[in-house]
Amino acid sequence: MSGWALLEKALAGRWIAGPRIKDAAERSARFNRLGIGTEINYLGEDFRTKAEVRDAVQTYFRLIDEIKRDRLDADISLKPTQLGLLISRRLAKDNYGRIVARARSRGIFVWLDMEDAEHVDDTISFYMAEVGRGNVGICVQAYLRRSAADIRGIVAMGGIIRLVKGAYSVKGNGAFKTKPAVDRDYMALMEYLFKRSKKFMVATHDTKMIKAALRLNGHYNRDVTYAMLNGIRNRYAIALARSGHRVSLYVPFGSRWVDYSYRRLKEAGHLSLIIRSLFERQSV
Repeated sequence: MSGWALLEKALAGRWIAGPRIKDAAERSARFNRLGIGTEINYLGEDFRTKAEVRDAVQTYFRLIDEIKRDRLDADISLKPTQLGLLISRRLAKDNYGRIVARARSRGIFVWLDMEDAEHVDDTISFYMAEVGRGNVGICVQAYLRRSAADIRGIVAMGGIIRLVKGAYSVKGNGAFKTKPAVDRDYMALMEYLFKRSKKFMVATHDTKMIKAALRLNGHYNRDVTYAMLNGIRNRYAIALARSGHRVSLYVPFGSRWVDYSYRRLKEAGHLSLIIRSLFERQSV
């Protein structure tokens, strides 16, 4: 077996639920039995053909129906470029609206993921068009210098934020370049959310950040979910859930695992943690 094939086998069982909707549903059900929710994402981004986009939209429709049928505690998480943003802004916005409408009708929450810095304005615009009708949230990346202003605008509109550090490359001065700088901004943004937002998601594997969030919530008592990627710190996630905290794991599925895995491997400050995860015994 080649090195890439071995890596695929390792990742498929840990970070990625498998190629099918059924795989994601089964992984989510196992987490649900442990008191943990999930955010399910169909792998794929930067789609440039309408056929790929149609497949993504139909897959999310089927996923929504599966979540409803199995009564899973699961959200879905979409990427704008898999909805057609690189083909047409209107196409992506319309597809996002269609998926959100179907999910709302079945009581399922929809997250809009953040991608490259060049797509931030469009992503926020799509989200703002839906936020007033509820059941939607948006990812914000702390490594971008603009994120403080973005968060203020989103919170003012009653939006729900999933705060992450960020894993995409940015040219120029639009992003913080070192882990200490990103950590400082993450902490500042997190503190702002505790002060100004009633409901949000702290999405990080960083123990220091999670402990800080727990202390802050002891004071502010917000509706906070602690989120991590499936397969990275599952044991810690289970321990948090058993301590009475709301926890969610990001569960991707599908055959397009290479780009997702590469971005995880190069994510600043987490390489050693990610590599250790490959050798840690799975708890679920």
